[in-house]
Amino acid sequence: MATGGEEKRAALLRQITEEGGFAFVASAEKAAAGDVRAAEAAREMAWEQLHSAPRDEVGAAWRDAYALACLHVAALRAAGGNGGDLRAALRALDMGLIMGGGLLRAELEDAIARVVADRSGGEAEAVTGGNVERWKEGIAGDRDPADVLKLLPVKALSCKQIERRSCISLEAFIRDYFICESPVILSGCIDHWPARTKWKDINYLERIAGDRTIPVEVGKNHACTEWKQELITFSQFLERMWSSDSANLAYVARHPLFDQIKELREDITVPEYCCAGGGELQSPNAWFSPHGTVTPLHHDPHHNLFAQVLGRKYFRLYPASVSVDLYPHTEAKLSNTSQVDLDSIDEKEFPKTADLEFVDGILEEGDLLYIPPKWWHYMSYGADHLFYLAVDLAFVIIDDKALTANHTVHIKYSKHFLEESVTIIWFWMPCMFIWDSQKHLRGRRGMLHIQVCSPSNIVFFLQPSTLKPLIRK
Repeated sequence: MATGGEEKRAALLRQITEEGGFAFVASAEKAAAGDVRAAEAAREMAWEQLHSAPRDEVGAAWRDAYALACLHVAALRAAGGNGGDLRAALRALDMGLIMGGGLLRAELEDAIARVVADRSGGEAEAVTGGNVERWKEGIAGDRDPADVLKLLPVKALSCKQIERRSCISLEAFIRDYFICESPVILSGCIDHWPARTKWKDINYLERIAGDRTIPVEVGKNHACTEWKQELITFSQFLERMWSSDSANLAYVARHPLFDQIKELREDITVPEYCCAGGGELQSPNAWFSPHGTVTPLHHDPHHNLFAQVLGRKYFRLYPASVSVDLYPHTEAKLSNTSQVDLDSIDEKEFPKTADLEFVDGILEEGDLLYIPPKWWHYMSYGADHLFYLAVDLAFVIIDDKALTANHTVHIKYSKHFLEESVTIIWFWMPCMFIWDSQKHLRGRRGMLHIQVCSPSNIVFFLQPSTLKPLIRK
């Protein structure tokens, strides 16, 4: 009797045959019988299909076919002579997770767990002494704030500072900031995270994730014309942290890293404030970035809660009411990004920006920063040898408009704040609500009591003016 996995594979091959993939099916069948060359050929054919059209136009079956080919390649590489090539097997499985579809994801994850377990007995390659010392020196960074100020954008820390509070309750956060959409820095909220101590050891990161393949984007930021994509190992990514070559700047974006490398996910926990939006947490997407990269001035449709584990980071925020004077790009895909370079404002081309009021501040270790929806924000990773982990938790209403809460983790790498290099990681966890007129949504601790009063099921985006009348203590 065929197992569930065998039935899935058989059904997939039938679908690929119907789509004209006869050569792929023939190679996949040979691969299943132990032919490694056929397995590689099948993977190459699926890869070509993935790149034959824009991503959203590629059929789901071919993504699943690529995952199947990766499973075949990994199994045959791991079973090779002299204990097999486990690194090659792990790379194939990671590629299946990154580029493949969801049909065989559980099989890929199980295979990765087996390969990782088989490799755990060996000694991980240690990071060279010089890099270890540079890492430790960076964590202990002691740059004079006056020197830091010289490297920040014009007028930095000269206007209104972002309000700062210490470990307020979830109720107070929702009442005073979330509902009225007002930025705030919350201190001392993530001191218990294992990442706060574990990630001080670069050899720990190397041991946990060094051989894992991750997708990176190359370029100062996504708006640069030189932007491109690459696939490299986490170790190679860490090596780029020391690079002074601006053309070598790499960062991870829009990738579910913590679904892929679950050991790192265990080093963080979700702040209670993320419950302000309600709902369940789903797949996180991750961002990393090296020295010289910045997050240009932009806005998001959802709430953001950034958490800084170690080191410091500069933030500048502008309210949505001044959007026109920040000169958004006219292209649809960049319409949430300003054309203004805050590090060097061209006052002739953008005459209204320089005199706009803003709030700003520097996040210290253990701080959370809440950024409301549509607030424009600029983040200076500068060239500070920082290692960041940013976690975005996005709670999405069914009409695809976001009501979210997010958090970010950051680790400082070099004492030269805003001088040498940076790394960033973000991830985004969405979920959905369906509001029903016959049901209620009750928040944690019974604090929120929200009821839709229409006679039928409806979908809507809760703006503050809509939300306030629906909340009862």
